[in-house]
Amino acid sequence: MTSGPDDYLLRPDPSDPRLTERVRGIDQTGAAVETSVTVERALTIFLNAQEIVTAMTIGDYPEYLAVGYLLNQNMLAADDVVTGVDYDEELSVVVVRTERATDYEQKLKKRVQTSGCAQGTVFGDLMEVIETARLPAAELRTSWLYALTNKVNTTPSLYLAAGAIHGCVLAREDKPLVYMEDVGRHNAVDKIAGWMFKHRVPAADKIFYTTGRLTSEMVIKTVRMGIPILVSRSGFTAWGVELARKANLTLIGRARGKRFVALAGEDRIVFDQDLAYVEEESTKHRRKAAVHED
Repeated sequence: MTSGPDDYLLRPDPSDPRLTERVRGIDQTGAAVETSVTVERALTIFLNAQEIVTAMTIGDYPEYLAVGYLLNQNMLAADDVVTGVDYDEELSVVVVRTERATDYEQKLKKRVQTSGCAQGTVFGDLMEVIETARLPAAELRTSWLYALTNKVNTTPSLYLAAGAIHGCVLAREDKPLVYMEDVGRHNAVDKIAGWMFKHRVPAADKIFYTTGRLTSEMVIKTVRMGIPILVSRSGFTAWGVELARKANLTLIGRARGKRFVALAGEDRIVFDQDLAYVEEESTKHRRKAAVHED
């Protein structure tokens, strides 16, 4: 695993030459410029012998992405035995093999399009996850929240290097553990889900942070992962809030500097931080969502 500041177990590597390209153009004055742009690639995911989906991704951690995608689409169960995850870089294919026989032909026909970037999908029967959710009675101290968002915003990332990308972070208290980025926020979520599955990481004491909107898809995936707290620097959708309330997921959005708004699971929040000692978000690390309300 890649080590980094603040004891990350895994975090973005902006210097990885596979993830960005230098492109020449002109600016608003007509002057020549050269800038970094994020690379995206197609990755096809198979479950045993069945092709499931082709996703657009930046291409790092394809094995985690494949396993996490299948978990969050309810095609893999937490107790499934994965006998192999084979990645062919030349073909851009990942094959996840399980001890259990699988056939999801009918399920694939029920796929519905979501609002996620890069053509995210979610299946109708995932609503059962919300109806049967039993999230743990964790707590979120505001001192953890402010420290965590500051650490995430100041971590070297592909966003700061090239933009056009979403980030997701798995944390415990005020400590970020795993930071994943991708062109779609759902891909970044799935990478973390795959990492948690492989390393058998418990979810009950974790916080999930995302730079993207708090949509129904984000809520469903977080609940399916068993994580009780979801935080974003961006805004909410009405359905995302409704599902979070049904599942008793703590849902916090617009978390920037001293500010945040909680619209579900507020009982988990412990207000232990004096706001006089919290700094506003610096201009250097401010993202698009700090300018636009959502």
